[in-house]
Amino acid sequence: MSNPVAEQEVKKAPSRSPRHRARELALQGVYQWRVTAGDDAQIEKQIHAEKNLGRYDKELFSKLLRGTLSQHTSLEALLTPYLDRPLAELSPVEFAVLMLGAFELSQHLEVPYRVIINEAVELAKTFGGTDGHKYVNGVLDKLAAQVRAPEFAKSAP
Repeated sequence: MSNPVAEQEVKKAPSRSPRHRARELALQGVYQWRVTAGDDAQIEKQIHAEKNLGRYDKELFSKLLRGTLSQHTSLEALLTPYLDRPLAELSPVEFAVLMLGAFELSQHLEVPYRVIINEAVELAKTFGGTDGHKYVNGVLDKLAAQVRAPEFAKSAP
């Protein structure tokens, strides 16, 4: 089975920061898990074994992939109130981007929420449908107001 995320991300490799590349690869892993219902440890191993990945933050990649997949049930519950359709109806790319964003927003408090949302929007622009990034931005912005309430309130205009 062809993986459009994997095929597209190889083309983008040279100009990305190691942290952004880690997010791209984690997106690839979550996408693969969603589409194939594969084993998370096997997916991680397979991605690490690939050649020509470019420079990426291996620790961040592993934290994002393992954390998102191990906590997928609670992350889905966090996202559901902000979705306009069932999770099953989201494109695999939107699903993967939202899951990664929800994981980072709820578990990586050291990263500013605006950085997380910006990274998610960029992933959605690169790999998703035409207006998928707008949807991702809206959902994660609403989620950030809940899970990052103090930080969100400080930065509100």
